[in-house]
Amino acid sequence: MSEPRDIDSNEEEDFAEATLIQAIENQIESGEPPAAKATFNKLSLVGYEREDILNLMAHVLAIEIDALLDEDRAFNTEWYEAALRALPELPPEQDQGDDAKA
Repeated sequence: MSEPRDIDSNEEEDFAEATLIQAIENQIESGEPPAAKATFNKLSLVGYEREDILNLMAHVLAIEIDALLDEDRAFNTEWYEAALRALPELPPEQDQGDDAKA
């Protein structure tokens, strides 16, 4: 008895989301990169709820991970930190390649 495929997809998405949020929480706690804690503090000060902040930051991390996998390249820390600092404005999803190096 196997479960329907869409339930498996939902479980995978939930797992991915939880993993990204855990990664963000680890970054905030460790202070690495520095932009993680700074962004969390900034958004907290302007009234964002913890869950919303973590979701925004996880979204930025997901964009960078997708790009590095698609482009077969290393993690672009400069782009990632700049995108975190720009929150709550979300970055365009395919713009971190050459622009971040310029």
